[in-house]
Amino acid sequence: MGEAKPVSTTTDGGRRTPAPLPEVPGVVTAAQVAQTVDAIAAVQQPDGNIPWVEGGQTDPWNLVEAAMALDVGHAFAAAERAYEWLVRMQRPDGSWHAYYQGDAVKDPALDTNVTCYVANGVWHHYLCTGDTGFLEEMFGVVERAIDFALDHQHPTGEIEWDADPARTEGRGALLTGSSSIYSSLRCAIAAAERLGRERPDWELSLGSLAIAIAHRPERFLDKERWAMDWYYPILGGVLRGHAAEARIAAKWDTFVAPGRGVRCVSDQPWVTAAETCELVMALDAIGLHERALELFTWVQFLRHDDGAYWTGMNFAQERFHEPGEYYTAEHPTWNSAAVVLAANALGGTGPTAGLFRGEGLPAGLTADELIEAGAAIEAERRAGVRRVD
Repeated sequence: MGEAKPVSTTTDGGRRTPAPLPEVPGVVTAAQVAQTVDAIAAVQQPDGNIPWVEGGQTDPWNLVEAAMALDVGHAFAAAERAYEWLVRMQRPDGSWHAYYQGDAVKDPALDTNVTCYVANGVWHHYLCTGDTGFLEEMFGVVERAIDFALDHQHPTGEIEWDADPARTEGRGALLTGSSSIYSSLRCAIAAAERLGRERPDWELSLGSLAIAIAHRPERFLDKERWAMDWYYPILGGVLRGHAAEARIAAKWDTFVAPGRGVRCVSDQPWVTAAETCELVMALDAIGLHERALELFTWVQFLRHDDGAYWTGMNFAQERFHEPGEYYTAEHPTWNSAAVVLAANALGGTGPTAGLFRGEGLPAGLTADELIEAGAAIEAERRAGVRRVD
């Protein structure tokens, strides 16, 4: 396992000097990024909660993504209020429920991916601000969340998506969820290392999770029609190099509508801003910068006058070359946040710009180690060895 690279030093009494707002020349200006951040902040409630839309539901994963966008836009106090809401809502076992309406539980599912994403947000906030005090205060929250999820890791590496023991149908692991947890685990390990805390068990879990994502597709529920299952093993940081490029090439024509963006699902004629921007970050992470920039340029047709972004657009009978039939849903905060984070990846200069490229995070297994693990698994399959939980 590699160790985290050192992050930049702090200034001004322990706080970093804020990085300039990102801009992507010819696509979005820093002022436009700031407007999008303001659109997210306008939905935040006084108690820190950031619902999808005004008066709508909240889920902890998307709240964290919105808080990360606030940090990119220098709205550090607003981001901290979002984490204060999460702290207040965290269950004693370290988890959060899948959805809330205000403070009330709307969906009681105990989604391990939803729970773990707090680690990404806390590390991102630390990188933005250099606030070690915040990192120390939030580490217990992160630790409980990560330990909760890892309690539901299978011996073969994948992580159960819903940890509620009452669930009887739909049990299993999700490739997207486990890939996202992989990135959360790397952020948690980076935070632990920064604070001088040893968690070797997290490093072992990280390795077995990477092997499952890269080499055990049969261990995951079938969600291949969803674009996220296509690119998340890359966005989460597991696949790099030839394996990542081959994965992108294999389903590019399935999911990408030229000039528009990424389909949410392969069999429906709608493209979405969030999936497109997540693919932008995945492409950037593996060095396909020109292609990433092209997709980011396409997605700007979903920008609203107030700086927020429509969820997506439907196109009748696959006529992507014509104007769309109608916009899908509203301008959810997480959707606009994905655009801000993609802009930061492409045009940012601060310590968070390379987060989705894995900069400053523990390396995990090397490409050679992953290949070696895959060869061992293939040998087991040929020999008829069956792994069971």
